[in-house]
Amino acid sequence: MSFLDWLVLGGTLLFIVGYGTWRTRRADHTMDSYHLGDRQAQWWGIGLSIIATQASAITFLSTPGQAYDDGMRFIQFYFGLPLAMVLIAIFAVPIYQRLQVFTAYEYLEGRFDRRTRTLAALLFLVQRGFSNGLSLYAPALVLSAILGWNINLTVWLMGGLMIFYTVVGGSRAVAVTQQWQVGVIFTGMVVAGYLLVHYLPADMGFTDAMQVAGNQGKLNLVDFHFDPNDRYNFWSGMTGGLFLALSYFGTDQSQVQRYLAGRNITESRLGLLMNGLVKVPMQFGILLIGVLLFVFYQFNAPPLTFNRPIHDQVAASPTYGPQLQALEQQHATLFEAKRAATTRLVQALRTHDATELAAAQAHLQTTNAATRGLRTEAQALLKQAAPSAEAKDTDYVFLTFVLRYLPQGLVGLLIAVVLSAAMGSAASGLNALASTTVVDLYQPSRPHLTGTQCVRASRWATVWWGVLGIAFATFAARLENLIQAVNILGSLFYGTILGIFVVAFFMKFIGGKAVFWAAILAQLLVLLLFWRTDVGYLWFNIIGCGLVMLFASLLSLNSRRKVA
Repeated sequence: MSFLDWLVLGGTLLFIVGYGTWRTRRADHTMDSYHLGDRQAQWWGIGLSIIATQASAITFLSTPGQAYDDGMRFIQFYFGLPLAMVLIAIFAVPIYQRLQVFTAYEYLEGRFDRRTRTLAALLFLVQRGFSNGLSLYAPALVLSAILGWNINLTVWLMGGLMIFYTVVGGSRAVAVTQQWQVGVIFTGMVVAGYLLVHYLPADMGFTDAMQVAGNQGKLNLVDFHFDPNDRYNFWSGMTGGLFLALSYFGTDQSQVQRYLAGRNITESRLGLLMNGLVKVPMQFGILLIGVLLFVFYQFNAPPLTFNRPIHDQVAASPTYGPQLQALEQQHATLFEAKRAATTRLVQALRTHDATELAAAQAHLQTTNAATRGLRTEAQALLKQAAPSAEAKDTDYVFLTFVLRYLPQGLVGLLIAVVLSAAMGSAASGLNALASTTVVDLYQPSRPHLTGTQCVRASRWATVWWGVLGIAFATFAARLENLIQAVNILGSLFYGTILGIFVVAFFMKFIGGKAVFWAAILAQLLVLLLFWRTDVGYLWFNIIGCGLVMLFASLLSLNSRRKVA
């Protein structure tokens, strides 16, 4: 990066962190202030904080690559989210606000017993602890690609900075900085979208780009075909996606903590509804950037592999370098043919010439198939040359465009977008992990602890979970597309957690013993189904929730029969 880019990047991040620290410099370090900001948040602050917590660096690195490779159909994942916000606002928010709890799981002890509360808290801690590791890996990926640093060293550097920021800042500092982070995020993505259209051939506009994308199957927004093995269709989004959103926003402490900080029920509800209105259009825009990247690379030569660090490593190898160079020469020749076919396609779409359109499509199908074959061969070569390195490259698609094509200054702005998202999401996650660890596991066994001692314990818990997240992040390169990995990990646990809360809210005849064992059985079955079947991961949110409800009902009925 240029000096101007470093200036923009450093200035943006220093201003955000410095402003948040300055605004909260006089905050009292009690449990209420450290974890919930004294419950003084307004609805718009809650909404922005919820958005920033969910929109991690993975969102802006991985989602465009997802759309580049697979089109817009990932948007269906979010179809159930607005309805989930309404349901949580109606049923969950009044209960949490009335009881004035610190965590969502604190409610479960009063409704059931301490071991059910502990089980739900542990399931959250395992899932969120690993997910936070992925959130740390994404910004480390950025800096590693920019600076050429070792990815593990970069993970430890970024993780250490985030731990320090979270330990010092507490919940209020996190919320204040997130408001500016969201502003940087939206600004950067609008700039990226504009430049992608601007960099298309002079005679092409946004409408032409969408026609090309649609013709190539990238505008696959809605699929009504029902297939339980398909990850993304209308039905999985409106059912599995709904249950995932209900569990994430209704029972995941990293999100619940955002609206527990609200001044009253109305403020918390409005913050959730704001997220429901903004999230789907926001995600649509990020996916659209991925589609525009696809069109952009129909006219501008893409690299054979977007993963430049591993590419450069293999290219320098005397054993594998010549093979990679030969593949790149073939790729360059194929690209010229593809660009000619795409130009021909654009003209046919403008003139509505069916014969010319069919010929252009046939030519494109041939060149695309050959290109996919070359990329597959290149990926296999990279894996052979560096078995322990990350061979996948969809997470690098947007980053490659930023580094290669954006002018000085804007590169720094877009990197600031990614790192701002990482800071906001990771800080919220670590803060929630710390509060759950102390409030739900540590404090109940030590009822005589003072507020100062609990805050100190929260800081140490933050350090512990941060280090664990860093350790997991070092293995993130072995996972598939990061945005999918995060949601898969959540879906394995969220269904069970949601089932516990659904029983607590609506099935009053079921007690703690029944729901505790039901949750354990359901979680084991979900994990077994994940390893042994090809069921789309979104369905595990429904399966886990349904199994908890079913098993809890059966165990409760069996217990009643024994008593009778």
